[in-house]
Amino acid sequence: MELVFIIIVGLCIGSFLNVCIYRLPKNESISFPPSHCQSCGYKLKVKDLVPVFSYIFLKGKCRNCGEKISIQYPIIELTNALLYVCVYLRYGLTIETIKYSIFASLLLVICMIDFKTTLVCIETTIFGIIISIIFMGYSWYSTKTFPLDNILGGAIGFLIIWLIVKLTAGMGEGDIDIALVCGLFLGKKGIAITLFFGVILGGIAGIIFLIGRKKGKKDEMAFGPYLAMGAFIALMWGERIFNWYISGF
Repeated sequence: MELVFIIIVGLCIGSFLNVCIYRLPKNESISFPPSHCQSCGYKLKVKDLVPVFSYIFLKGKCRNCGEKISIQYPIIELTNALLYVCVYLRYGLTIETIKYSIFASLLLVICMIDFKTTLVCIETTIFGIIISIIFMGYSWYSTKTFPLDNILGGAIGFLIIWLIVKLTAGMGEGDIDIALVCGLFLGKKGIAITLFFGVILGGIAGIIFLIGRKKGKKDEMAFGPYLAMGAFIALMWGERIFNWYISGF
């Protein structure tokens, strides 16, 4: 039953993430106006907002005007549910699962917005900082241990990407914000693994784009999605990867 609950929550939150992904880059409110068809303005009813199932029953079309609904909506809902399941299987029904589920949803929003627009919205950065501070405060209160590791993780992520941006202009300034938030959530080890895999995945993607001629050498490429993927790898397997690496010395 716990797993079913996690899936349902993931799907419902995923539905809200679609609103964030669509509206934040346009500087629109995520609460008003209520969800509606982007073509005819039809105000969606509860039966139109059931994650995944509404899309299936409506055959991917607006109930009122018949305009096609983007496949992105059920994909984001299912992806978010899958992320929640992964986090739950890794951490169990604990406060860490709540913390990292929120973080995973944030990464998904950052990833999609950056991929579609090459923008990193300040709202996602502020939200990530606030949530990380709340959980650091809870950890400090419950364990009586100052969350220095997380603070240093945020500082390391911020400084490394800031230096890359200033010295090489190889990344956008929004990537600084992403690295800061990832470090605050994951700590020193986590941000190191995030940056390592982010660079590798970004490099592979860049080569593929160049070979496929989808981008030129001077074309801008969103790096946020690869930092987000690196962060999720660190979230799920970071400790094992770090211990494996250390054991080799």
